[in-house]
Amino acid sequence: MTKTELAQAFFRTFGPGKEPRCFFAGGRVNLIGEYVDFNGGHVLPCALTMGTWGLLRRRSDDRLRFYSLNFPQLGVLEGTLSNIRFQERNQWTNYVLGMLFALEERGIALGSGFELLVYGNIPNGSGLSSSASLEVVTGAALRACYGLDVTDMELALLGQRTENGFIGLNSGIMDQFSIALGKENAAVFLDTGTLSYEYVPVELGDKVILIMNTCKRRTLADSKYNERRSECESALKALQKVLPVKDLASVDLRTFEANKHLIENEIDRARAEHVVYECARTVEACKKLRAGDLISFGRLMDASHDSLRDLFAVSCRELDTLVAEARKCPGVLGARMTGAGFGGCAVAIVQKNAVDEVMERVGAAYEAAIGYPCAFYVASIGGGPKEL
Repeated sequence: MTKTELAQAFFRTFGPGKEPRCFFAGGRVNLIGEYVDFNGGHVLPCALTMGTWGLLRRRSDDRLRFYSLNFPQLGVLEGTLSNIRFQERNQWTNYVLGMLFALEERGIALGSGFELLVYGNIPNGSGLSSSASLEVVTGAALRACYGLDVTDMELALLGQRTENGFIGLNSGIMDQFSIALGKENAAVFLDTGTLSYEYVPVELGDKVILIMNTCKRRTLADSKYNERRSECESALKALQKVLPVKDLASVDLRTFEANKHLIENEIDRARAEHVVYECARTVEACKKLRAGDLISFGRLMDASHDSLRDLFAVSCRELDTLVAEARKCPGVLGARMTGAGFGGCAVAIVQKNAVDEVMERVGAAYEAAIGYPCAFYVASIGGGPKEL
């Protein structure tokens, strides 16, 4: 959808007046480093060129009016600046209201309301961070239209606060950070414990990043995310009885193997084992990506998925089918689930000249096994939020 078409939709929805300003923020795909961002580990995500557009126009009163082209059946949802609170009936606008909540916590008041129209081309429930994309585009629009002194990193932290303090999901910082600080044709090698980061050029040559969507909504992801976080915290407490470590990412492989018996609960021990080994894999994967060794990078992706399936228990039949069928195809270097799991997407590194055959073979096998089709996207790596 073009900017002109979005503007026309805005005026149809909210009526004539001043031209709205238009902003964009991408989604994200994580290449490796899953379920470690709340454990202080490294992650390796990148922003996508698919994402969320937001058109914003300030009002003179305190009214808030929202409309999504993705949910036209909901109509215009309304509120006021004086009544910012989470309610189920607010639907998708809770992510926008959450950003206002997070700004208010920092002592930043807008002083007047606004009208906001959004449109996204990230499939809902795909695990490509449509919610974080909405948070970041909202923050970027508010920053520009109200002249807020907020950095890109602060946008990411406001988005995380929205999830944690308003929505009630104990998520880490990876999604918002990789979107707010994304860079074209580069992954973000982020230390989630310190928020120090580096950009790693993604030079794929004759290969591409292929995203494979199960087309299954991640119905369990939110509740299981909080559950897994609790299990990791329990494992850490058990290790801290002997080890002076602040988080699971601080435990190296040798130390973990020598002390994992301290974690008496088998489930907690398995969760911790995934985190410790995934942290090590991600550091190694970054080295392989810098060296252009995509074959070794692909093997680490494979190991990551197996760990998420067997130790962290966040995969599902649909994701496992996509990954297993992709690995059978010539030209696939590695494949793994990405995001919270229980549906959503898998990601693979694939030879360009094999992409069509991979999509055909995996698509046919998936539909035969699952009963409905999956979807594919060849990913392009985008930058941070911007005004159009």
